[in-house]
Amino acid sequence: TLAAGRRSRRLRWSLELEGGESLGGETTSEALARLDHRRLGGEAYARLALPLPPGIGLGYHRFRLADARGAALGDMRLVVAPGRCYQPPALDRGGRVWGLQVQLYSLRSERNWGIGDLTDLHRLVELTADLSGGAVGVSPLHALFPDRPENASPYGPSSRSQWNALYLDVEAIPEFAECEAARALVRSPDFQAGLRALRGTELVDYVGVAAAKSRALELLFAEFRNRHLARDDARGRAFEAYRAEAGEPLRSLARFEALQEHFRAQDAGLWGWPVWPEPYRDAGSAAVRDFCRQHAGRVDYYQYLQWETERQLAAAGRRSWELGLGVGLYLDLALGADRGGAEVWARPELFALDASVGAPPDAINLRGQDWGLPPLNPHQLREAAYEPMVAILRANMRHAGGLRIDHVMGLMRQYWVPQGLPATDGAYVAYPFADLLGILALESRRNRCLVIGEDLGTVPDEVRQAMGALGALSCRPLHLEHEPDEALPRPADYPAQALISVGTHDLPTLRGHWLGRDLDLRAGLELFPSDAVREEQVVARSRERARILMALEREQLLPPGAGVDPVTLPDVTDELNRAIHVFLARAAASLMMVAPEDLFGEVEQMNLPGTTGERH
Repeated sequence: TLAAGRRSRRLRWSLELEGGESLGGETTSEALARLDHRRLGGEAYARLALPLPPGIGLGYHRFRLADARGAALGDMRLVVAPGRCYQPPALDRGGRVWGLQVQLYSLRSERNWGIGDLTDLHRLVELTADLSGGAVGVSPLHALFPDRPENASPYGPSSRSQWNALYLDVEAIPEFAECEAARALVRSPDFQAGLRALRGTELVDYVGVAAAKSRALELLFAEFRNRHLARDDARGRAFEAYRAEAGEPLRSLARFEALQEHFRAQDAGLWGWPVWPEPYRDAGSAAVRDFCRQHAGRVDYYQYLQWETERQLAAAGRRSWELGLGVGLYLDLALGADRGGAEVWARPELFALDASVGAPPDAINLRGQDWGLPPLNPHQLREAAYEPMVAILRANMRHAGGLRIDHVMGLMRQYWVPQGLPATDGAYVAYPFADLLGILALESRRNRCLVIGEDLGTVPDEVRQAMGALGALSCRPLHLEHEPDEALPRPADYPAQALISVGTHDLPTLRGHWLGRDLDLRAGLELFPSDAVREEQVVARSRERARILMALEREQLLPPGAGVDPVTLPDVTDELNRAIHVFLARAAASLMMVAPEDLFGEVEQMNLPGTTGERH
């Protein structure tokens, strides 16, 4: 777009390709096709089309425009993106894969410290391979808040490009074998008693787990610093190489965590950068740089935790590829980041801090929803050439064979709720959908990572059509699928380009759904907007059970002695459980995920939307 003068203007352009090659040429403004023109501030402008040479490869290139004297007229990133995402060979030509879908924190083992860890994930990969599975899915592993471990929602992270160090297997860190002090601590009777108590709790004791791991990790870091970092040996150099490659996102998180720890020690109420002393709210300020110089050891400590977490996660990813899993690990990308966390602190100009992402009112949530996460400003994201999104996608795809995009509709539009107003007063804000899809496809191809779009709920047809054309899988949980006549689809009628499952982390377990446990919970917590809505949901659940039995009858999968009337099966028997999973396994969908909670007949669901601590 150039000021439209009367005389023809000579232009010089150059294109620096990502691989280092340069292209260039000259033309005149008169020779270019005019796409549009308008007057702004009393001056005329024209938008012109400049053809580039064919065959420019995929990637992130740099385009520059200058006048005849070489004076710069424009400088921008040019992204050349593919039309489709990566597709694993295992899913080619009608290939189908099944796997286990877990919430990593929920796993218990004889050796973990009261929360599932990355060694458990490693072993789950091996177990899945033994069972001829091809995928292991987990909820987001994003960095949370070390100083506030009870703030445990994986969908409200501090940073989406870094990891939750609470998932570290402390005893698998190399320094554990070298550090007698740490081994003595862990061997001590009191510590062992504490670990048994942590493993024995019904719910994860996040505060207790964090305290136990922190005691040992502090000793391991001291060992690493003295034995390796100070001597600049091979392991010390590996850490420095990691820091250099991880770059600013790692440094920013470590600085944030050191600062947060410092201020909370002075005042427990100072949580989150918006309430820190003013000079420290700017991540690039002199005050922050001075603090990091004075507390370099603490910054190094938090970088060390990220290094070890990434190493253990990478090992699980490599193991999935060594064992030939068709998809391997598939991770989960949250929609946004916590307002008070490291990601927003590092680049607050990218976010609309006076708003939150949410959802408009519906039949269940008559008041709408406010999720408390500040939305990315689409104009600022584009001005940043999408680099923040590129970095987040790249970090989450690096060790994964698949990535689930939570609330994938957010690539096209997000429901913004102004702070201080009810969710009923929100509005949808459009995003550069085509650009974001291109970035997603490019990073998917480069990282050889399947994309799964969480497209549940009220999602415009345009989103599903675009994701389908892109080669991303749609999510099709049994609990939410039905034909226009309300019947369940036949297995052959499920789309091939889909992930099929019984439910999701936000839906009841198979047995909990059958028994209506989630409806009882919602009623007990007064989450229904009215008695009429509750009655409608209870009646609808009875119809859903009947529809499942009718679908099983069509497939000749009804358990012996059972009929299509739900009263014949008041609970989920082993036979019914198996029949439902066989029904899903027959579906044409290319990926089927199975939740251990369903296999084991658990009643309680992992997450009940609309609650935080009420269920404790």
